[in-house]
Amino acid sequence: MGETDSDAIRAYYHTLFSAWGRQHWWPAQSRFEVIVGAYLTQNTAWTNVEKALANLRRARLLTLSGMRRTAQPELEQLIRPAGYFRQKAQRLKMFVRFLDTRYGGSLTRMFARPTTELRDELLALNGVGPETADSILLYAGNHPVFVVDAYTRRIFERHGNISSGADYEEIRLLVEQALRDANPTQQSLRDAPSAAGPAGSCHPPSRMSMAKRTALAQVFNEMHGLIVGVGKTYCLKSQPQCELCPLRKFLPQAK
Repeated sequence: MGETDSDAIRAYYHTLFSAWGRQHWWPAQSRFEVIVGAYLTQNTAWTNVEKALANLRRARLLTLSGMRRTAQPELEQLIRPAGYFRQKAQRLKMFVRFLDTRYGGSLTRMFARPTTELRDELLALNGVGPETADSILLYAGNHPVFVVDAYTRRIFERHGNISSGADYEEIRLLVEQALRDANPTQQSLRDAPSAAGPAGSCHPPSRMSMAKRTALAQVFNEMHGLIVGVGKTYCLKSQPQCELCPLRKFLPQAK
């Protein structure tokens, strides 16, 4: 991986952002909702997560205090649409206990920790892998880390930016280094286009998607949403729609 890969990733970002604009990730009304969603989205589609979150919202339990007072069997039934509901309920309860024990129940205190130290703490929790930890750090905590998912790996492999054996940290560091100089200005964010038809993975604006972030965290936020849009719409696991994809010109065979 050399300078050409960094140049390519910056080009992907600018191409997609110019075409699709802001993606309004993560769709949530609070930091805690982001964290719950990060747990629930493991091994399932986001549409299933939305059903589970809607259940929690209707029960008025999508808060730290609500999660504390809810018996685990009740929580399991509420999040059942997201799958692996017993396991996920147990892990959500464990996160709340961690927050209460280590940070007095304060997300503000937790997110004030240095990124590397907090990331290590999150990764030490049962059921929290790198993607979940980085989603919590970036989307709930405004920490400048890039979230690598299956779409990222698939797109970069097909474009020749990474090998099939590249690990999570290798990809994360590659993207973070490439995008450090890609920060859009606040004006460019305000003036971002609204594409006709599919616009990546764009969600309606939400309290968390419009939250104030550092410039670098915003770039990582947008890049992840844009990559998801490519993966869901064009770079499909089977029968990819390369001829319609905004990144088609960057494919090795197109150069």
